Amino acid sequence: MENNYVMSSRLRTTLIGGIILGALCILLTILGDDEHLTRFWSNYLHNTVFFTGIGFISLFILAAFTTAYAGWYSSFKRVWEAYSLFLIPGLALLSVLVIGLLLNWHHLYHWANSADVANDEVLKGKSSFLNKGWYSIGTFVIVGIWIFVALKIRSLSLAEDQHGTADYNYHRAIRRWSAFFLPVAGFSSAAIIWQWVMSVDAHWYSTLFAWYTTASWFVSAMALTILTLIYLKSKGYFPNVTVNHFHDLGKYMFAFSVFWTYLWFSQYMLIWYGNVGEETVYFKHRYANYPVMFYGNLILNFVLPFLILMRNDSKRKTGILAFTSVLLLFGHWWDFFLMIKPGVRQTMMHMTGHAEHAGPAIEKYGFQMGFTLPGPLEVGTMLGFLSLFLWVVLSQLAKAPLVPANDPYLEESLHHHVWPEVEHEH
Repeated sequence: MENNYVMSSRLRTTLIGGIILGALCILLTILGDDEHLTRFWSNYLHNTVFFTGIGFISLFILAAFTTAYAGWYSSFKRVWEAYSLFLIPGLALLSVLVIGLLLNWHHLYHWANSADVANDEVLKGKSSFLNKGWYSIGTFVIVGIWIFVALKIRSLSLAEDQHGTADYNYHRAIRRWSAFFLPVAGFSSAAIIWQWVMSVDAHWYSTLFAWYTTASWFVSAMALTILTLIYLKSKGYFPNVTVNHFHDLGKYMFAFSVFWTYLWFSQYMLIWYGNVGEETVYFKHRYANYPVMFYGNLILNFVLPFLILMRNDSKRKTGILAFTSVLLLFGHWWDFFLMIKPGVRQTMMHMTGHAEHAGPAIEKYGFQMGFTLPGPLEVGTMLGFLSLFLWVVLSQLAKAPLVPANDPYLEESLHHHVWPEVEHEH
């Protein structure tokens, strides 16, 4: 069994090409942007948060499964370990946003304009949380803690490889760190996603928002995991990852797609029923002015995957799983686009004085590529970030054995069966 991954020169060239494509799209975006580079900065925020979030949720998945004494995933847990280490370049990418905020290079957040805060009672009331200091310190401290735990779990996992299976001290240590991380991750991720994304619409709030974004990250991570494993298996790696493992990954992807939809509906229904202006403005703005994005979000992330993955055997067919994974990865990237772009556009129109109220201003603006819908430059930028993500992940996979030989649950994973094969009597 080939247990040491080597990145091929062809893949290396492809990923470098993807990164160059992303850089070129960023440059073209800047050249055609407004004076505040609104399209560029919103694209940067969108992709940085999306891919850093996949790294975070992968660490959370590892911690949750370890704490739950699960074993089915052990044969490919190195993939999630590698995903979690994208938090390191993720923090570097986020630091550009922080520096840009502190130096007024971008105007993504309405609450960052002190003159607006002074004349706005809602922003003034939230200023103890929505401020540059909290945003900056929160980003570095919270993501720094995530990175520390990711590196700790990774180092313990690698150390476990160097010792016999009779020594369970390393696994117990991994379980302790995992149990520590779960509540920390729950509270810290909510606080920081309010800062990064929810505060783009500074007059709005939702108590379900953190759950909603985390579910979106979870589905994205499962989709990318399936695609990564399909690729690696096609190159002869992970021969012991079977259709049964893909079945479970498909079930998680299906289940959390439904869970995401439940959260979407719960958030929308409660806000619609309550009919409080401070809450309804978020949805009214999006379904009135961005109907393709709004309804397309449900079609991409619920209707299509629900119909495709409803059959049990569809989660055991590589072609169907690969197609649905690509659909959902793009769909939840689309979801984050819808979370960020309308709010950023509103903020920019307030700043440039195009209208006293954002709603009518959007109607006057009409269609605007990169805000009303993702354009080629947005897709190219996303492919660049995806290529960077995969470069980091595959480079980490090449640094350690793919299968953790001394994981105490490895045998359970190697003999994992969720749907016994039918034996023909005749």
